[in-house]
Amino acid sequence: MKNYSIEERATNLAQYIIDSKDTVRGAAKKFCISKSTVHKDVSERLVKINPALAKQVRLILDENKAERHIRGGMATKLKYKNKV
Repeated sequence: MKNYSIEERATNLAQYIIDSKDTVRGAAKKFCISKSTVHKDVSERLVKINPALAKQVRLILDENKAERHIRGGMATKLKYKNKV
């Protein structure tokens, strides 16, 4: 993945997030790059490269952000459920 230009990487990340509805963290793991890079690519760089695609990604990122407290609560619940 390191051979891609920044524009290609940002576009590929955006397409992956849109298709899979994955989180920034999940996309970072899939593409073997830092979550900071993923966030910068899809939040800042993509707006200049492809504004329409950036808007689609923003909707998914906002949805993930709204749901993250639920995911965290479920993870904690499972953690303590498995300890008993």
